[in-house]
Amino acid sequence: MADPASYRPATGSIPTSAGVYKFRDPDRRVIYVGKAKNLRNRLNSYFSNPAQLHPRTSTMVHTAASVEWTVVDTEVEALQLEWTWINEFNPRFNVMFRDDKSYPYLAITMNDEVPRAFITRGKRRKGVKYFGPFAQVWAIKDTLDLLLRAFPMRTCTAGVYRRAERSGRPCLLGYIDKCAAPCVGQISVEGHKDLARSISDFMSGNTGRFISYRQKEMASAAEELDYERAARLRDEITALQKVLDKSAVVLSVNADCDVFALVTEELEASVQVFHVRQGRIRGQRGWIIERSDDHSPAELTTDYLRQAYTGLDADAIPREILVDTVPADIDSLESWLSEQRGSRVTVRVPERGEKKAVLETVAKNAKEALLQHKLKRSSDLTTRSTALKEIQEYLSLPEAPLRIECIDISHTQGSNVVASLVVFEDGLVKKRDYRHFAIHGEAATDDTASMYDVVSRRFSRYLEQMSSDEPDERFGYRPSLLVVDGAGPQVAAATRALHDLGIVDISVVGLAKRLEEVWVPDDPFPVILPRNSEGLFLMQRLRDEAHRFAISYHRSKRAKAMTSSVLDDISGLGESKRTALLRHFGSVKKVRAASIEELCEVQGIGRALAEKVAAALAD
Repeated sequence: MADPASYRPATGSIPTSAGVYKFRDPDRRVIYVGKAKNLRNRLNSYFSNPAQLHPRTSTMVHTAASVEWTVVDTEVEALQLEWTWINEFNPRFNVMFRDDKSYPYLAITMNDEVPRAFITRGKRRKGVKYFGPFAQVWAIKDTLDLLLRAFPMRTCTAGVYRRAERSGRPCLLGYIDKCAAPCVGQISVEGHKDLARSISDFMSGNTGRFISYRQKEMASAAEELDYERAARLRDEITALQKVLDKSAVVLSVNADCDVFALVTEELEASVQVFHVRQGRIRGQRGWIIERSDDHSPAELTTDYLRQAYTGLDADAIPREILVDTVPADIDSLESWLSEQRGSRVTVRVPERGEKKAVLETVAKNAKEALLQHKLKRSSDLTTRSTALKEIQEYLSLPEAPLRIECIDISHTQGSNVVASLVVFEDGLVKKRDYRHFAIHGEAATDDTASMYDVVSRRFSRYLEQMSSDEPDERFGYRPSLLVVDGAGPQVAAATRALHDLGIVDISVVGLAKRLEEVWVPDDPFPVILPRNSEGLFLMQRLRDEAHRFAISYHRSKRAKAMTSSVLDDISGLGESKRTALLRHFGSVKKVRAASIEELCEVQGIGRALAEKVAAALAD
């Protein structure tokens, strides 16, 4: 790896103006692109003390062999140029975006002499208006089918259109009135363009005038006894109303905005957006981001907004963009978006009301999308095999960890101390082997004592099962790897517990949450797995699952502790009778105020037990 000092430019040679810079490796490949308000200050931060940089950034400056920059006039130009170069060079150290799936759009070729409506997943083309994205292809097909009943514009390909022109006969859609058949002159070119503009306006949210116009025309046709025309208008109104019904109403006002939410984890993040037009959700989209810890949520917000609005038509950008985190360089971002749209665009975080509620819904969708992405990734056999192989290689394990167990400790300021043990086999969860541990006494004094206690208890059962004639497979299996949530002290406690039991063939490591460092016994320095490695992803998921399982058990214990009452200590008053008393009177206070006769009215409570309850509550 190169020494950053070997290619550091002289401080005086770096301009102090805004600009964009590129780091290149020895083969002249661009490995990182960044922007800066002041190039000199930003570049000096990479070279002044490389040892203090974030691990990912440090790797980048040691991988690079040169740096170069381009000066621009404004921060907005820097924002645009940086994104252009990221898309052109695809640098390995920049945050990478990818769609969590390919979304279908309704497209209308407004630049054609005879516009065409069609469904596409392809790259956006200039002069084509796009509506969506839709969640499913069938949803957009249904929408287009309904729209063609009111606006029968062309949907055929160029080849079909030319063949109809030559033959003088329209295609089937022309015969069933789902195409106005411009190919054979049944409608003028300008009249057909009006149909295309009408669909575009309707899908953009200007819906009211189309329905109200048809309602008036239908009433007029009925008065003139033109029932055939009235029926046709009625069917068009029904079709347009169904299109509207497919879009969920999320705002009581006819607001146009895009609502973004970001959910971050250590290695990945999820972005979701609802496109709201006239108060209705017109489209939904999402990305999964491979992130590095030196990119804050504010920086990620700036990046995904640039991703979302690059290359869009001006009318596809709303006046208002709602986010859950104020983006970095918000002034430059708003200026860039305003230039793209041709009018003022604001980016803000809603604090209350309907828009805040919509943002919370989008955040739930982002969280669910990330969960589904992780489940899909973990279910892939090749991915799991790669993860286990990487863990064995990076941690120098004697065997591939086909069975991994993970222990996590949970408590509230030292009270209700519990632990969880989760099991992964072949990279998949094995929930039937999960276990909870309640920790009491001296073992509950600190995390290391708790870890020693739990490891001792779990593997004492393992030794018992080894010598049993009928072993319990849940405790009788030996894990290849034991992962504890924590760093050196927790690893040392777990290792000591195993050694005290005479077990030396189980590898122990700890996973620290802050920087995803993997700690091994008797080593003052952690092992750093590559941030994009499948091995680290699997270990992170293992640790998170153990933490989730421990928290759920801890909450249940805490809830039971909070709901305990003086009724619990009355002998002869079991759980069902306590429940009956509380259900009958509503609270312990009302039970205390009840007479013995009133207590006897409760099913299962005799006079002797009622007197005992009254005496206990009177103390």
